Amino acid sequence: MPGLLVHEWIESTGGAEKVLRSMASSFPNADVLSLWNDDPTQMAERQVFETWLSRTRLRSSKALALPFMIPTWRSIRLQSEYEWILASSHLFAHTVKLQGQPDVPKYVYAHTPARYIWTPDLDSRGNNSGVRLVAPVFKCLDRSLATEPVGIAANSHFVKDRIGSTWKREAQVIYPPVNVRALSEVEAWSDRVDKDAEKALIDSLPEIFVLGVSRFIPYKKLDSVIGAAAKMALPVVLAGNGPELRKLQELAANSTVPVRIIQSPSNELLYTLMQRAAVLIFPPVEDFGIVPVEAQALGTPVVTGPIGGQTETFSAGLSGQIAESFEPSDLAAAASLALDLDKFDGGEVTRKFSEENFKSNIRAFVGIKS
Repeated sequence: MPGLLVHEWIESTGGAEKVLRSMASSFPNADVLSLWNDDPTQMAERQVFETWLSRTRLRSSKALALPFMIPTWRSIRLQSEYEWILASSHLFAHTVKLQGQPDVPKYVYAHTPARYIWTPDLDSRGNNSGVRLVAPVFKCLDRSLATEPVGIAANSHFVKDRIGSTWKREAQVIYPPVNVRALSEVEAWSDRVDKDAEKALIDSLPEIFVLGVSRFIPYKKLDSVIGAAAKMALPVVLAGNGPELRKLQELAANSTVPVRIIQSPSNELLYTLMQRAAVLIFPPVEDFGIVPVEAQALGTPVVTGPIGGQTETFSAGLSGQIAESFEPSDLAAAASLALDLDKFDGGEVTRKFSEENFKSNIRAFVGIKS
């Protein structure tokens, strides 16, 4: 019997989607279940089941869909039978239950206990009035249902500690997969760019620039990247996309340094930007943080704030620096130190985050011998 991979929702980009793809590669016979799938190309070769929420307007508002998620996960009925369940969870996917198959062992790979309800101070989306209203009830339910999994893995020690304090469960750490070998083996990613517009963009890049990469959403704090670059008197490039685009464009227009915003770059262009950047500034408090690992694999030093799983992705003083706070002035001070670091071997410093390590560890976690 195959296994079942459970994932919150499938988007076109994101660290959680990279983890899901690696899980699917690790378990080639597994089916996939998600609340909804916004990018069918992600799992085109795989059977992907969606829930009733995918047929409603709630799929476009995660906050409004929140009250319906646990009841939906608890009432899943599929025709196939499964040997095990592996839930990739950052909200409530870990609460999944198969009707008619109550004894299937469930394993959880936790990106975090639901930040919306447990740590809204780290994610402003948790400050939605509807979320605040239901949070106390969902905390109790979430903690109760977290007793079900046979095993829980966390994507960082930072998240392991959060799991201990919220779910009262012990977890083992399995770092997410990053294709560091493929990244570090390409001498010039600019040679892989095949779009004329992107080639022209590369030719117009400043010789020295600060880079910020993420989805354009509030908790990613890309405004702090602009602020830090301004204090360093260096141009800044922001790469990504999202609802904060207009705000960032306004900040860019009023910045004292040149700001280039690149929307939805191809992977080849993104990796080119990482290779060309003087430093990557990564301000958010992350549960892990794949972007800083990718930048290091490409030989670029990173700077982060002092708290979060992203601080586990590099060695301060070797391939990056940890700022004293999240303020632009402290990020700028740390970035200035990072500019003076010796050149490092990107493949070597990121080896432990390789996709090969993840696949071996996640199969062992589920109890399947490689």
